[in-house]
Order: sequence, then structure tokens, then C-alpha cells
Amino acid sequence: MLNKVPEVTIWFWVIKILCTTVGESFADWINMKLGVGLVNTAWIFTGVFVVVLAVQLRLKRYVPFPYWLTVVVVSVTGTLYTDILTDQLNVPLWISTAVFSVLLAVVFGVWWLRERTLSIHSVTTLPRESFYWLAVLVTFALGTATGDWTLELTGWSPGVSVLLPLGLIAAITLLWKFGANPVLSFWLAYILTRPLGANIGDWLASPKVAQPGEPTGLALGTFTTSLIFLGLILATVVYLTVTRSDVTETYEAAHAVHTTGDLRKERVGLAGFALLAVATTGLLIWAHSQPHTGPAPEEDNTSAVQMAPGEAVKKFPPAKVAALKTLASTSLKDAQSGDAKGAHAAAQSLRDLWDADQASLQPLDQTGWTSIDAQMDKVLGTFGIDHSNPPMPPAQQEKELNALLTDMG
Repeated sequence: MLNKVPEVTIWFWVIKILCTTVGESFADWINMKLGVGLVNTAWIFTGVFVVVLAVQLRLKRYVPFPYWLTVVVVSVTGTLYTDILTDQLNVPLWISTAVFSVLLAVVFGVWWLRERTLSIHSVTTLPRESFYWLAVLVTFALGTATGDWTLELTGWSPGVSVLLPLGLIAAITLLWKFGANPVLSFWLAYILTRPLGANIGDWLASPKVAQPGEPTGLALGTFTTSLIFLGLILATVVYLTVTRSDVTETYEAAHAVHTTGDLRKERVGLAGFALLAVATTGLLIWAHSQPHTGPAPEEDNTSAVQMAPGEAVKKFPPAKVAALKTLASTSLKDAQSGDAKGAHAAAQSLRDLWDADQASLQPLDQTGWTSIDAQMDKVLGTFGIDHSNPPMPPAQQEKELNALLTDMG
């Protein structure tokens, strides 16, 4: 029977990392730039995922374009599910990481009990392919949670944070070359490509000029980053379609190549994976213990900036300022009327829009942006958004929203 998954070549990993980068940047652009909102964005991409997956499942063999389109969509969808838990439901990242780890173990367990193989070189039936795509979806959600939790623990910038998953993937590759179990090696590397691609996307999209302690990048923005990587994905898919260099024609042929192994080397490889996990844990504990700039120092630095009403946004495009003021006013009205849910949702949308506009507004007026950002952080703090504290009383929310509206003129 024909295999439904491409051969694992260097092209597979290149395009997989490209897809994960798009998953991060494109989701951010749709969610924040267009003001759709996190939950609505998740619903949209869930619907798209169902459609593209249905097309993929109906195919009798691996075809590059629908396969990689499904990977792109599932990368965005899995990322959004984790973001909803973190940003909307305020679930700590370590809990999300634990939940998705258990869920992935369950998927693999049921898959193994039913099919007696987890190899992607044997995805030749509908049940196996269904398990495969479910596992892929969970790996993206897990990779997002794990990557974000790592950044939260360490305070690393996106550029620096690229090095950890990159180094781990390199170590896994060496262990696989030595003789470690290929199936385990594949899925470990597959999970790690998510934080690697996300960190690359953040590094490219983040502004060059930032506050002390803020991540810096190449200032391409989420839209430009998405276009670049979508173009690279399209070019790679066209190449693979023409050359068919990633096609595994039959399970039997792939099976003969990929399942031969030395049991002793596999045990040594398993010990190597365990040692790698211990070393990574030690590195994260050490990085967490090191002094790094967090929310509190950042707020202290910016709170000293005092500007006259309207002065901070004087150099910003009026349309962008008006959009921010509309959301702030909506949140204020809902808070005043006792609609806590509506006020929180409007404040969340305000945060999303402000973050999306950072790359374009901050270079226009660093001082003005810093002043508004400081007050914006106070507003978000009253709602418990991006802060560990619970929501504050409506009176405090109204006070900070009024102050923000005054600052914006």
C-alpha cells in the first residue's frame, strides 16, 4: 500500500521548520492585526483544519501540496489552542505542558495498542493516518506550551532561545545516527521543531529597538515574516512535487530500510535521551536562577515617563490611535455597567492590537510608546491579563482605563 507521509529527508525537516514559523507569525497576524480575537481565530482555523484534513484523508497516496498545507494549518491551530489556555483561561504554562504531554502519551498508547507501530513509514491506512494527524496536532500544542514556558523560566530573547531547541535537535540527530530508536528520535525532534520555528518567527518579527529587558529582533513584522516563509514553503513544495524526492512508494520498501537496528545501541541511545533530558532540566534551572529582567523592573523603568495628555501618541497614525481608544472605551463602558466578561474581552483585544502595532509604532516615537506601554501594562494588570494576579475590582479597572484614555488624548 502507498504511504501517506513523505520520506524523512533533510527537505522534510526544512519545510517542517518553515511551517512552524508560519504557524507562529501568521496566527499572531490574523489574531492581532485584523482584530479577529484569539477564540474566533481558533474557530476559523479549526474549521479550515477540518476541511484540509478531509481532503488529505481522501487521498490514496502522499501528495506534497495537500499534505504540507495540512501541516501549516495544524501548526496554526495547535498553537492557538495553547494560546487560549494561556491568555484566555489563564492556565499556567507548566500545567499546559503537563496536560499536553499526558495527552500525547495517551494518543501514542492507543495508536500502539491498535496498530503495533508508531512509525510514520507505515501510515498506509485511514486509522493510522488519523492517529498520525492527531499526534501532530498535540505535538504542536505541546511544543508551543513547552517553548513559551522555557522563555518564561529563563527570560531569554527570541534570538538566544533558538539555540536550545536547535542544540537538542542536533543531539537527537547524533544519537539517531549512533543507533537510537528511529521512531522515538523522530517524534522527539518533531516536537522540538515547534519551539524552534516559533522562536525564529519571533526573532524575525520583533522590533530592533525595544525597552530594556524586551526581546529584540529584525523588525520584519508578523505579516512580512509570514509572507517570506509561505513563499519558501511554496517553493519547496513545488520542488518536491517536481522531483518526488520525498516519496516513499510502499510500506515494505520503507520498512526494510528503517526498522533494522541494533538493540544494544537502542538501549544506549535511550540512556542518551535520558541524560539529555537531565542536562536540559539542569540548564533551565540554572537559567531561571540567574537575574533577568521581568515585568516588575520593566514597569518601574517606564512608569517614570510622564507626558502631557495626547503628547505620547502625537507621532502615531491617527487611525491606529482611534482603534486603540475605541477598545479602551468599550472596556471602560462594560466595566462601568458591570459587564465583567465584556470588559475583560475588550481589554484582551486592546492588548492584542497594541502588541500587533508595536513594530510600527515604537520606531516612530520610542518615548511616547514607552509611556503608553507603561499605562497599558497597568490596565492589563487590573484585569489579570499577562499577570499572575487575579482581576482587580471594577473601580481600579476604570481608574487605569481612564488614565490610558487621557494619555491617548
